[in-house]
Amino acid sequence: MQPNAIIFHGTGGNPEILWFPWLGERLAQRGYSVEIPHYPGMNSEPVATLLPKVLADHHFDERTVLVGHSGGAAFLLALLESLDVTVAQAILVAGYSTQPNASDEPVLQASYDWEAIRSHVRDIYFINSTQDPYGCDAAQGRAMFDRLGGTQIIRDDGHFGDYNQQYDTFELLDRLID
Repeated sequence: MQPNAIIFHGTGGNPEILWFPWLGERLAQRGYSVEIPHYPGMNSEPVATLLPKVLADHHFDERTVLVGHSGGAAFLLALLESLDVTVAQAILVAGYSTQPNASDEPVLQASYDWEAIRSHVRDIYFINSTQDPYGCDAAQGRAMFDRLGGTQIIRDDGHFGDYNQQYDTFELLDRLID
């Protein structure tokens, strides 16, 4: 059975920006079936309405790798909580589990079943920056790490891609994915 990877963009994003196409191509070359879906409602529609769409749109199994950036990483918490299988890996890039700034964050849930999330992912990684301009910083990564374990990676690298931060490749992600 072929492994699959699903890469989720963040708030206001799309599949064609940042390192998403590059990572998708790298994983496809390694034999992954890759999906980089476009969810225009990512972090603008309530997680309770977005989650059923995502669950219906994709296949999840023990060989699935989930990657999310920013709002897409925050969304992975609700997704992992709701799965009925244990996926291989989840990598949350510039992720967060609580309000990171003054903006509305409909991608967040009021609370999480941390035990359910942990039971639905074999290996989880949190990649955050000390200098994230939106508050998706190392403290946010640490809060998730403290609840879920896994691996926390802290860099001094902004938001790992943004309108004013070109980030076309992300070698670390390619190395982390089995």
